[in-house]
This record gives sequence, structure tokens and C-alpha cells, in this order.
Amino acid sequence: MVAWISGFITFDPGLSPMGTLVLVGAQWGDEGKGKIADFLSEQADMVVRYQGGANAGHTVVVQGKEYRLHLIPSGVLSGKTCVIGNGVVVDPAQLLEEMERLQAAGFDVSRVFVSDAAHVIMPYHKLFDVLEEDRRGERKLGTTGRGIGPAYRDKFSRVGIRVCDLLDARVFREKLEHHLSQVNSVLELIYQREPLPLEQMLEAYLTYGERLRPHVTDTSLLVNRAIDEGKRVLFEGAQGTLLDIEHGTYPYVTSSHPTAGGACIGAGVGPTRIKRVMGVVKAYVTRVGDGPFPTEETGEAGAWLRARGREFGTTTGRPRRCGWLDLVALRYAARLSALDSLAVTKLDTLTGLDVVRVCTAYECDGARLTEWPRCSEALARCRPVYEELPGWQEDISGARRLEDLPPAARKYLEAIEEAVQVPLAIVSVGPDRRETILRAELF
Repeated sequence: MVAWISGFITFDPGLSPMGTLVLVGAQWGDEGKGKIADFLSEQADMVVRYQGGANAGHTVVVQGKEYRLHLIPSGVLSGKTCVIGNGVVVDPAQLLEEMERLQAAGFDVSRVFVSDAAHVIMPYHKLFDVLEEDRRGERKLGTTGRGIGPAYRDKFSRVGIRVCDLLDARVFREKLEHHLSQVNSVLELIYQREPLPLEQMLEAYLTYGERLRPHVTDTSLLVNRAIDEGKRVLFEGAQGTLLDIEHGTYPYVTSSHPTAGGACIGAGVGPTRIKRVMGVVKAYVTRVGDGPFPTEETGEAGAWLRARGREFGTTTGRPRRCGWLDLVALRYAARLSALDSLAVTKLDTLTGLDVVRVCTAYECDGARLTEWPRCSEALARCRPVYEELPGWQEDISGARRLEDLPPAARKYLEAIEEAVQVPLAIVSVGPDRRETILRAELF
């Protein structure tokens, strides 16, 4: 699929644009997927969010104005059909607030659709999220407290409430009465908390259901029909590969599958319908929450990256942990999702450094590792082996071709391509949609 020439990998001329593309985070989330999804949305007809919940956030800058999205795909800013798939856990109050805010800003939300099979975040999910995190003490996971994990737990325990349930008062009452009795028993006996009232919850969520009714549909059917009609469909993941419940730094992970395989389950499409997979990688690495992070810089370098990159969580506002680019982790992400292209974001953040570092291997228990260890305890013992590359001082925000970049910046990008053996398709050189280098048409 790729061919080598001097410098960058070149796209094979036979690799033509395709109608479906999955966009995945190739690190611990917060890679700048929001901007890349927004940029690609201009070429797409439909944008589909396939997992996660309101614990994720995209910050998108359009013509100098910043928009923060949590559940609605960033395609809404380009007037595209936006789908919240069955793999997402939906906080209906958050979704309705987001729709109202976008509508007030002049965006059309009439083509935002939510799966009737998506599970609903209930008030007790948020409460349990906080109570359970407090109970863990020093072993806390660093959750956002948005109820995501408890909602997925109910889903797999087969006691969850789905969006379709909110549209039928009798069904909703029956399910909620049954499950709330169990919830309240746990609250009273384990946490010494007052029971949650049934009627108040029923009334609020039935109201949410009626307000969402025009947007609720079988989104699997909607998406598959769009593909059948030759529409260009972008699948947008939340979080990142290293937070995947199966393949991430367990237990410091999210409760769903941000990897490319999650798009099939979370959107209700078959694997043969996915034609391209792009990995988004920040030019350095950040992480929110606890868990091992081999290249983390806790001193001056980390503070510089955080300040320069404005690294604070879109959802929580928490300062992100910062460190140098980890090529071992990136190779792992490329393997898991079979990445066929890369988007590198926030390259401009590194401007002003005399030296930039990349991790090429780990030292662990006296051995050198070039592959990602699956055990989080082993990863926590890993120490990075760095290669130092020259930095650059030039402002790169005006670059629109790779040739416009300083030689040192091009060398840095070449090092990423060479390590991962995946061609570079997009480079972000600033927060705005226009501050982007596009090497190849993807749709």
C-alpha cells in the first residue's frame, strides 16, 4: 500500500480514496481528533460516533471560534448528518444541552440522530462512579465521574436502560422500578446513602425521551444505507487506543473500544464495509487520569509542553500529564487498528525547542523492549530509551505543504513514519481548521 522514496513514505497511486474511514486515537486520547474529524467532515456526508460517552470531548476551532463537543460528532459544524451509534452511552440531559447550545450558535441539529439501541446514563450511574472512585482510595482510576463505567456495566449485566425505553412509558417504568430497587439496596446497605426517588427520575427521563424522539432511529440501518448509496462516511472514535478496555493499560482504561474494531460493533456495520483507518497522533504525548506513562515528564519539560499546548481536559478541565512522543506505543496502536495513514497534530507546539526527543524502546528489568508490554505493572517499570532530534524555531502555522516546514520539523515527521511504517496523510500546524497540511485525499 505504500512505497518508499527519499524522505517521506509516498502514497501508492493505486490506493484511491474510499467511501468509509475510521478515525482512531493512537495514544491515550486527547490527540486532537476533534480537529481532524472536523477537517475530514468537510469531505464526508455522514459522521458517526461509535463508542464512549460524555466523558470524551472534542475542542474544535473554526474561523477563530472555539467549540466544545462531548456527544455530537464534530460533523455538525460542517452541516453533515451526524450519528450517535448504539455503542455510545448517552446522557440525554447532556445531549439536549449540547444540541441547544449548537442551535443557539446557528448550527443545524435536525440531522443529528441517536441510536434507539444506545444505552442511557442514569443518575445512579454518576453517583456510583463517584462513590466507587472514592472507595478505591490510592488505587483510584481517575475517572471523569460522568457515569460511563457503571452504565457500561449495567449494559453487560443486561439491566441497562436504552434510548428506545424512554419512548415507552410503560416499559420504562417497569424496567426502572425493577433495577432501581436493586440500586437503592446497594446505596443504603453499602454506602449508607438515601434511596433515589423513582417518580422524579421517571418524569425527567420520559421528558428527555419525548424531546429526543424526532432524532431517535435505527442508526445501523441509516449508516448501512448511506454506505450502499455511495456516501462518504467518517467513523469518529472517542478516547484512544491505549485506553481500550481490551488492549489498553488495564485497569486504567475506558469501558469501550476506541480501536478501529470498535467501529463495527458500535455503529452496527460489518468489517468489510470499513475501507480506510487513520490514526491520530499528537506530536508529543498526554494522558488524563492515573496509570503508567513511560515517557511522562514531571519536571520543567512537562510543564513547558502543558503550558505551550494548553493541555487541560475538554471535559474535566484537569491538567494533562505530558511527555515525549512514544514510538513503541504508536507501533502498537498501528498494529491493533491496522492503520493505513497517520494524522500528526499539534506539531506547532514543539516550535521553540532546541531538541525534541522520541522514545524508540524501553528498558525493563534489565532487558530492552521494542514491543509494548501487555501487563500494566510491567509497563510501569519501563524506562524510555530516547533518540534526540534537532528542534526548530520557525513559526510553522502558515505551512500548507510539507515542503513549507523547516528541515528539522520534516526530519521529525520522517522519524515517525519510519518507525511506524505508515504514511503521513495530515499534519496539523495550528488549532484552526485552515492550519492543516493535507498530503492525500482520503474520501
